[in-house]
Amino acid sequence: MNYNNFFKEKIKTLKADGNFRIFADLKRKVGKFPKADMYKDDGSIVEVISWCANDYMGMGQNSVVLQAMHKALDECGGGAGGTRNISGTNHYHIELEKLVATWYKRESALTFTSGYTANLAALSSFAKVFQDIVIISDEKNHNSMIEGIKAGRSEKTIFKHNNMEDLERVLKSYPLDKPKLIAFESVYSMDGDIAPIKEICDLADKYQAMTYIDEVHAVGMYGETGSGICERDNVRDRLTIIQGTFAKGVGLVGGFIAGDSEVVECVRSFGNAFIFSTSMPPIIASGCIASVTYLMDHKELRTAHQKQAQKLKDEFKKIGVELLPSVSHIVPVMIRDPFLARKLADELMARNGHYVQPINYPTVAKGEERLRFAPTPLHTDEMIEKLVHDYKLIWDDIC
Repeated sequence: MNYNNFFKEKIKTLKADGNFRIFADLKRKVGKFPKADMYKDDGSIVEVISWCANDYMGMGQNSVVLQAMHKALDECGGGAGGTRNISGTNHYHIELEKLVATWYKRESALTFTSGYTANLAALSSFAKVFQDIVIISDEKNHNSMIEGIKAGRSEKTIFKHNNMEDLERVLKSYPLDKPKLIAFESVYSMDGDIAPIKEICDLADKYQAMTYIDEVHAVGMYGETGSGICERDNVRDRLTIIQGTFAKGVGLVGGFIAGDSEVVECVRSFGNAFIFSTSMPPIIASGCIASVTYLMDHKELRTAHQKQAQKLKDEFKKIGVELLPSVSHIVPVMIRDPFLARKLADELMARNGHYVQPINYPTVAKGEERLRFAPTPLHTDEMIEKLVHDYKLIWDDIC
């Protein structure tokens, strides 16, 4: 049997459906964010402006962060040396976890190699603590949350996205004394909408459920000190676990959870994805400490970030672009066709040096294809105005 034919057919189907993904070959340029060099197939290099990076605040190139990482590299070398249990717990990890716990005003925190790993480890561990738990999940939760729930093999059910009536219907269907966990996100990264956290917590209290919130697309960007929507809405103390990432607003890589010490200790003790993963390099932990500390003290970055996101939305609306009603920094431009989304992205790059990645299935449902823009505080008004001007010319030309 020629197994390669099966692989070829799968790739052929992806291409025929417009869902084959093409990676941009980029080299970010320190001191020139959001600009980057793009390496083309013909060997040439062109400078582009990135409009879709998750480094929402530009902290991955902040000089304070880079200095801290250089210092840790000279002190500790490159890698961590092992899993957290076997030689891989560095003093920088401990200091980062203390900082995160302080940031979220919770008793304890735990760091992971990624936000994905954090969700996988934490959500799967609940089934080991509560044999008869049911996890009640928002229908638009991220893949990492879905996989974490699956890995635990506990009972699970889904409620309609941000729909409190449906959530209460599900909660009502279980006895009060049955262990329950509501899993949801704060900012949903594809649509840009935000969960009604207080209302979810109210229902959790009423029906004796725990709560698990994924704040990855809010960390560093919302609240007085930047810890997220839970801080902004003054509900940090009401969540059983708050999960986040260092890979977006913080600008580096890694994930974390924060909560009461006993809950965090159970994840540390039962989360296989944590136990069996080599820990993040000390240079990353050091950079995260510097970045979080900087973000806590620089509220003006968050103000500028919201201002530029709103400006891009307003400029797109002026030319009649279909936007989802995002109430966050995410700017989803609806295309609703995978081939057209790819064509628009390619033309923006080829003609004008604007880099934005088309979003298609399975990240979003078929027919919901889009271009997802994420302006930062370092995207200027002139950059935004030129992007929208160029987009209109290309749209009018090819559509």
